[in-house]
Amino acid sequence: MSHDLDRSSPAAPGEAASRPDGRRPDELRPIGFRNHIAPHAAGSTLIEWGQTRVICAATVEEAVPRWMKEQGVPGGWITAEYSMLPYSTLGRKPREISRGRIEGRTQEIQRLIGRALRAAVDLERLGSRTLWIDCDVLQADGGTRTAAITGASVALRLAIGKLRADGLLPSDPIRHSVAAVSVGLIGGQPRVDLCYQEDSAADVDMNLVMTSAGEFVEVQGTGERASFSEEQLASMIALGRSALSRLFDLQAAAASP
Repeated sequence: MSHDLDRSSPAAPGEAASRPDGRRPDELRPIGFRNHIAPHAAGSTLIEWGQTRVICAATVEEAVPRWMKEQGVPGGWITAEYSMLPYSTLGRKPREISRGRIEGRTQEIQRLIGRALRAAVDLERLGSRTLWIDCDVLQADGGTRTAAITGASVALRLAIGKLRADGLLPSDPIRHSVAAVSVGLIGGQPRVDLCYQEDSAADVDMNLVMTSAGEFVEVQGTGERASFSEEQLASMIALGRSALSRLFDLQAAAASP
């Protein structure tokens, strides 16, 4: 099922020149979800966010990590793996397995995805099982980690729905949805949802990860070419929060039966 959900109005005259694609500073790129893209997964979606496309799929393993057993930790676990396919970028990106190691960026992103999802789920209610979330980038144009988190939350909800429909979960362990969005400063102006062209030129780059209850999971902010003030930080967070509220609505529509 395809959910083509966010087609914001074009920028007003005079605003179009401010961004490469003519968006307003507070405007998200078009976002859509195509669910059940991986039929052997318990839940899956292809998130299309501008020109960035990521397949997010959740599979279920009826076991927990060894450390949980050894430490007597109750409940289940959620973990993630992330990869950029060789043809996802303009120049071919070699598979990491061919290099014999996982890049630091990849490790950082997949840990972030796992942390984000676990923050929104009651792991004890999940039961003694592991949900694996695989996020594979088909096409990259900025915001692959934010798209992966946002799509993974939909895939997770679809997988939980299947477990409940199969009678394997007596109650819903998902407390909230979780989503992420990028924000940045370019020429001193805050902008939300940076495409690659903007991301590579940003003075400040930030990723916000939040739950639908309005709580922060992670704030990643870096001065790439300049420092930023407390006032600028507040403006970026406000811009990101507004965008995230729209993302939660889109997720809810995508995951609805």
